[in-house]
Amino acid sequence: MKLEKGWTWLLLLLLSTLAVAAVAAHEKQSEADVSDVVVDDDDDDMGLDEEELKVLMAEDESEQVTYKTPVPTGDVYFAETFDDGSLDSGSKSLSKTVKEDADGDIAKYDGKWAVEQLKENKVPGDQGLVLKSRAKHHAISAMLDKPFVFKDEPLVIQYEVNFQDGIDCGGAYIKLLSDTGSLNLEQFHDRTPYTIMFGPDKCGEDYKLHFIFRHKNPLNRDMEEKHAKRADVDLKKFYTDKKTHLYTLLLNPDNSYELFIDQSSVSRGNLLEDMVPPVNPPKEIDDPNDSKPDDWDERAKIPDPEAVKPDDWDEDAPAKIEDPDALKPEGWLDDESEFVPDPNAEKPEDWDEEMDGEWEAPQIPNPACETAPGCGVWKRPMINNPQYKGKWKAPLVDNPNYQGVWKPRKILNPDYFEDLQPFRMTPFKALGLELWSMTSDIYFDNFIITSHKEVADRWASDSWGLKKLVASANEPGIFAQLMMAAEERPWLWVIYILTVGLPVGLLVLFCWPKKSDDDYVYKKVDPPKADVEEEEEEEEEEEEDKGAEATEAAPAAGDTHSPTFILHCSGSYFLPLLSSLFFFSLMQQKKPRRMQKQEGTM
Repeated sequence: MKLEKGWTWLLLLLLSTLAVAAVAAHEKQSEADVSDVVVDDDDDDMGLDEEELKVLMAEDESEQVTYKTPVPTGDVYFAETFDDGSLDSGSKSLSKTVKEDADGDIAKYDGKWAVEQLKENKVPGDQGLVLKSRAKHHAISAMLDKPFVFKDEPLVIQYEVNFQDGIDCGGAYIKLLSDTGSLNLEQFHDRTPYTIMFGPDKCGEDYKLHFIFRHKNPLNRDMEEKHAKRADVDLKKFYTDKKTHLYTLLLNPDNSYELFIDQSSVSRGNLLEDMVPPVNPPKEIDDPNDSKPDDWDERAKIPDPEAVKPDDWDEDAPAKIEDPDALKPEGWLDDESEFVPDPNAEKPEDWDEEMDGEWEAPQIPNPACETAPGCGVWKRPMINNPQYKGKWKAPLVDNPNYQGVWKPRKILNPDYFEDLQPFRMTPFKALGLELWSMTSDIYFDNFIITSHKEVADRWASDSWGLKKLVASANEPGIFAQLMMAAEERPWLWVIYILTVGLPVGLLVLFCWPKKSDDDYVYKKVDPPKADVEEEEEEEEEEEEDKGAEATEAAPAAGDTHSPTFILHCSGSYFLPLLSSLFFFSLMQQKKPRRMQKQEGTM
């Protein structure tokens, strides 16, 4: 009976602990995966056909994947895969200018570019643009098939980035170059006018996903950069996992925007409400000519003018006094110094008393004081003075003349304007990469600019989807994944300890063979007293009557072949094992619903 109760309590403890951890894990994951996206009905059209599905679901996916250069399924303004293997083909152009306000030895845009495959998780036949130099200025650009004019259609920008060697400090963002009559791609540099800048950037521990657009002031025609708010998720893993990630910007004519990484939303907002600085200036501003009057009283509290210092207030009383109750410890050596000259020290041979003065041996702790409570002149310890009150100050009271915190008066903003359609930006006709990086081998691929999100999604499934599939097939084993997961989420170590340590303890508790009472041999038995024998006989009779039914219903504790024993042993092992599998599957469910659906269609 006691065994069953112990088993029950242990199981309840295990299940309660795992349930609490599951709730915590689910809540933590829910906060981290704020990027979950509602699946649109149109996503059903984004799957692959049956032939592609058979290829992708082959046993050895990394070897069986057949790559075919993606082709846009709809109207696009720009699409580039780099699968032709050349930088000279098409409309690609390397900058031949120099960067202004830079030293001559680094001012040139002489950073090297190459078209090559990924270092890891290669898809045979797929190539991308790779930034090859470190600590160099890089600039490359290409004309769109046709300029994009901001009217009634959305703008979708999408491309892939892989920081193959990580990233110390540098960017991987793109610029959409404004449609100006003077645009010359061979002169593309940092001050070339652009309409939108979008993409990842990192320096130090600051991980960013830029969305910047340049807004034209309708009054003075000046251009001002407007920055979107920071992403809602931690971006670090996208810079450190050495995987290919998909970056997407969706900008709508109603001024709403949304940023995606790997087709999961990481930030959304509105051009009129979520940009810094705001698109439209305030209607009113502080009057720059207004100043605070000399008699303006901003003091909410003042010393009570009627308060008087009490007669017994002693401002000269010390804060600390000697403890009058302290007694000198017995054995205190008053005649001994705490430090004495080192008797073993010798004057250096090169000591010059005329130059160095009279030589004195260095001081060392007095050996006589080692066993004594103290040496030297004994002084009473200092304690807080109960009579100490400090400097007297009058108590504070409400200021009857308080006028509040002064603020300058408001006037109409002479520079005020209201642009309710900031989506109507400057048209652009080229895409460029103008970058500086302290890390090389940054991989770019599969650029597309379109007005239809479904076109970009299909393009992604035909290109980035294959890379993701190959990378997933090459993922490390379950043990390595568990260790990696624990590095990112240390609280998982609690789950590991529970699911590994508890089975061992339960196995020992329930499965370790127990000796029956018959196995014990007593070498010596003292003759019991008569009255003790009678009492024991009566107790044995009562126990036999009560235990008869239990003996018939339950096998002996030492019976290792009984069903109860087998149930206990198997339960003590398989329940924690199933719990660990449950938590591992829970960790794998951190993928967004949109991505899960897309993978399902693959």
